[in-house]
This record gives sequence, structure tokens and C-alpha cells, in this order.
Amino acid sequence: MADDLFEKLPDAGGETYDGSAIEVLEGLEPVRRRPGMYIGGTDERALHHLAAEVLDNAMDEAVAGHASRIEVTLGEGNTLTIADNGRGIPIDEHPKFPGKSALEVILTTLHSGGKFSGKAYATSGGLHGVGVSVVNALSSHTRVEVARNKELYALEFSRGHATGKLKKIGSTPNRRGTTVTFTPDTEIFGNQKFRPARLFKLARSKAYLFAGVEIRWKCDASLASEDAPEEAVFQFPGGLADHLAEQIGTRECVTSEAFAGSQDFPGENKGRAEWAIGWPLYSDGAYSWYCNTIPTHDGGTHEQGLRSALTKGIRAFGELVGQKKAKDITADDVITGSEIMLSVFLPDPQFQSQTKDRLTSSEAARLVENAVRDHFDHFLSDNMDRGKALLMHTMERMEERLRRKAEREVKRKTATNARKLRLPGKLTDCSGEGSGETELFIVEGDSAGGSAKQARNRKTQAILPIRGKILNVASATAEKIRANAEIADLILALGCGTRKDCDPENLRYDRIIIMTDADVDGAHIATLLMTFFFQEMSEIVRGGHLYLAQPPLYRLTSGSTSAYARDDEHRAELEKTVFKGKKVEVSRFKGLGEMNPQQLRETTMDPDTRGLLRITLPPEFEQRAVVKDLVDRLMGRNPEHRFNFIQNRAGELDPDMIDA
Repeated sequence: MADDLFEKLPDAGGETYDGSAIEVLEGLEPVRRRPGMYIGGTDERALHHLAAEVLDNAMDEAVAGHASRIEVTLGEGNTLTIADNGRGIPIDEHPKFPGKSALEVILTTLHSGGKFSGKAYATSGGLHGVGVSVVNALSSHTRVEVARNKELYALEFSRGHATGKLKKIGSTPNRRGTTVTFTPDTEIFGNQKFRPARLFKLARSKAYLFAGVEIRWKCDASLASEDAPEEAVFQFPGGLADHLAEQIGTRECVTSEAFAGSQDFPGENKGRAEWAIGWPLYSDGAYSWYCNTIPTHDGGTHEQGLRSALTKGIRAFGELVGQKKAKDITADDVITGSEIMLSVFLPDPQFQSQTKDRLTSSEAARLVENAVRDHFDHFLSDNMDRGKALLMHTMERMEERLRRKAEREVKRKTATNARKLRLPGKLTDCSGEGSGETELFIVEGDSAGGSAKQARNRKTQAILPIRGKILNVASATAEKIRANAEIADLILALGCGTRKDCDPENLRYDRIIIMTDADVDGAHIATLLMTFFFQEMSEIVRGGHLYLAQPPLYRLTSGSTSAYARDDEHRAELEKTVFKGKKVEVSRFKGLGEMNPQQLRETTMDPDTRGLLRITLPPEFEQRAVVKDLVDRLMGRNPEHRFNFIQNRAGELDPDMIDA
């Protein structure tokens, strides 16, 4: 009977799945197939990432002490040239690739370069050996000229392939270094062009980050503007301190002098930190973080080290001058409204991704904290008036923070105790009597809600279960939104109003945490909730009150050792590190409701052991408009926009993930 059933199965299109169906991508073909994996996409930001990759290589030569000058030239036809007077890329035959020069290997092979062992570079921005080869792969034409030993060599490429052999051009007694000229491929980037002003700003920022380098900027006359002149020369002996002084300008500050300095790391780290911090009055603040001259826009462990040094330093100074309340100062009290620039140099930094937006090296926090702390202590105590001025400014922010928190507590307690505020029946509120900040967990389903109620801290954590997928507010009418019971309950629980009436001061909780299952359905529910907050309570998002919980998907156990993994990538990492060489038992959580309260508390709800992602909005109006456009396209009424988005981004997906 079973055989008959199998015989009746239809032929799925007549195609066979055998060895011939398995593709093997060679050379730089993976880069052209999946550019998003290497440069984060194919948009304008990714296009300019190409420029940053080549410029970073030149900066590495300067930081290593081999180059003193870099030239950045933007020409017609979207062609960019970056030259340095460093050692020049080696042009001799590579021992593992007979018949090929080291130059050709570096430009055509992923994970090739001189920055893996640390012998050629003590610190560098390029770590994975993919930067310049990725640029080459995504350029319709690339030409590299190398001046070594008073001889000039050249090699040209097209879309990652050498178009000929390495040519010896002739003698060049007064020239040394590497010159890279490339034109981004329109097959990858369409009609997007380099923005002169953006490149000009990039070149200028690099000069600030290393005082010993001179960067020369040139731009074709047809591309020049007020924001990007035809020619300019950047060299800043004061480094970040010069940059900060220019950024603050004539604005009045809390202290007459900025807190600026640098410090080499001890021992064999061969790294250092440089910083410049000012506290302008009436400022929203601005933060710039760098590692090995590369902007780490999302901060990371070096940021954590600086925050810790400043917090401990100002608390200690408060104790020194007899200000007992200083013990309650937090890092946000110290840095909110400040202008901060931090640059670190590390021999083997770890980043969150190839685009290096966040530093994850664990040792960076300790190194930066130790490097900055002594200098900050001296900055405060060497001039007591200056130290007291900064302390009072910080304490004013602390007292304002505590005042607002107390007001929220009074409003919430009054509403809870007197029952004058109508609250949804499914809300399990907190008592608000704890010392920690209050949190509302929005959870998916009654089962997860029950587990969360048992796992919570009753004093500070409230639970609001929702049933399934809430209404998509981006494609619903105002009447339909008002009539939706789940949304009505959520609005009542938060107590801050919606749209133009949304007032963060009336928010009944310090944090709103979306806690859904670690699967596709959970991600969809979280997306719908984020859309709701973006459209109906944008001020809450802008104020930094919205978070995403990160519950685990797997539990790994080997003997007495157990660990939790957020996703497949994290699981693979744990299997290679914590459980390397061990037999591992893996259990997959189908949902939050399947976790016992102890597991849920330990992995997702306990502030000491959990991880949260804060959902924020860009401060600049133009960037917020871009976010709104994206939300409208992905969540709005027109399905064609979603179809086009999926179609355009489908090429960036990992085939293994699709099969899964």
C-alpha cells in the first residue's frame, strides 16, 4: 500500500537534485552574489563603505608609521583614487600561488592580507582580509599602482578579475606607496554616485584620528561645492582635541577646558586610547566612537569602559568634597548632553559584523576604563572649581532624572491604589515599591503570560499578555484602531496617550519590553508592536523607553554544563567554544510558555543576566523621515511595496536560511 502511494507522487517539475545542482562559488563571485554580507547592502551607505575600506588601508600604513601622507581624489565618472606614501603592496610572487604576484592575490582572494598575525601591523582596521578584495569585486574597473624600491608597477582588474599581468612601468625615484583607483559597478549599485561632501567629511575625520598624517583632498571642479571644495589639506596636531574644539565652537560649556588626553595601554597590548569630551550647556549631545580609525557607530565595549571611568570618577570626586548624594550618579547623568569623541587602537579587535559598527572586544572595556580613569581624576581634582562645576552639573541631571521618576511613581501608585485609573483586567501590575525602575512586559499569549508572572519581580515588573497578532496600525483606519480591544488595553496600561496627545511624562513605566517567542511568528508580532509604537507613540520610542527582549531559542547541555543560545548562529558559536569537543544535548524552546519560570527569569527577565535591545529613532529629522518611509512601505496598505522590497532584497538572503 505504501509503495502504491509513493508511485503516485507527482514529478515536481521534472528537475533532479543531484551533485550537478550544487554550485561552488570561486574567487570573488560570492561577493558579487551577496554584497550585503560584506558591505551591508547596495545602498548609498554601502557604496561609501567601499571608499572607507580603501582609505582604512592607507590609514593603517600611517598608524603603523610607514606613511605620512594620503591623497583622496574624486574624479568624473564616479571614479575615486586613494594614494599613500607607505611601503606599497608587495609585488613579488606569492609562495602559495606560483605565477601570481602578492598584489594580485590580495586583490582577487578573500581572506588574504598582512594583518592576521600582527607582524606587519601592530594595530589595523582591516582584520578579515576581505576589504580591498571586496572593493575590487564590486568595481567595474580597478587600477592599482605600487611604487617600491624606486620602481613603479601597475595591475588592472574588472569585476574582481585581473585583466592582464603585473606591468613594470619604469623607474620612479621620488615616489613610494600604493595608489588604488576604482569605479563602483553599476550592475551592483545602479546609478548611485559618490557624494563629494560625504567623502570630504570622511577624509577630514581620518586626519583628526591620527595626528601624524596629512590628508590631501581633491575633487573635480564639476563636483565641487561649499561642502566639498576642489582642494583641501587636513592635518591636526591636536588630534581629537582639535576636532572637539571645532565642533563645540563658541558655545558656552560647563568647564572652560575640555577633558582630552591619550594613554598607551600597558603590557604587550601595543594599543592606546585617545579621547576628547566637552559639556556644552543646553546641548542634546553627540557621541563619536572609533576603533583603529574606523567609526563604530553603535559604540561597544570601548564606550562601556569610558562610561564606567567617568561614572566612577565623578562619584569619587563627590565623596572627596563631601557630596554624599553623588553615589546615586549614573553614567547617563554624566554623559547626557556632552560631546564625546573616543578613539582606541587595539591589536586584534573583534566587531559585531564585517561593517564594524560595534566593537565587541571584551578587554577593551577594562583597558579604556583604566586608561581614562586616572586622567579624569586629575582633571577633576587639579582644579577644584572645575571639578565642582562638573559635579554640580551632573547632579542637576541626576536630580531631574530622580524627580521625573518620582512623579511617575506617584502617578502610577495613585492610579493603582485608589483604582481611579481604569486598567485592563488582564494587566498584572507591579507594586512599584522596589528600588529598581519599573517595567512592563508585553507577552504573547496567556501561557507565556502565566510563566512571566511567576518569573517576574513583583515590585518592579508588570505583565500584559496579548492575544496573537495585534492589528497592523499602519494599514488600518483610525476607527478600526480605536475599536481594537488589544490596542485599547495597551493604551490604558501605559497611560500616556497617543499621537499628538502622547506625553512621555505620563508613562506609567520606565521601560516597555516586547517579549515574544524567538521564532518567525514572534518576530512578526514584535514588528506589529514596534509599528504601533512608532505610529501611535513615537515620543515614547524617541525617549528610549521601548525595548526588545532576547529570549533563547535553544538550551545546550553537556554533563553539568548548560548554556542558552539566542539563535542558530549563537548555538554554533557555543558549540565551537563552550562545548568544543563535547557531546551536546540540544533542546529547542517552542515558545516562552514552554520555559519554566526559573529559566524565563534567568535568560530573559532578570536585569543581571538578560540582554535587551533598545529601539530608538534617529535624532535628525531627515533620518526619521527615512524610517517613516520604510515603515509605510513595509507595513502600509500597498502590497506592491512589500513585494518589491522582498524581490530587491531576496538576493541578500543566505540560501541555507531559505531552505530552513
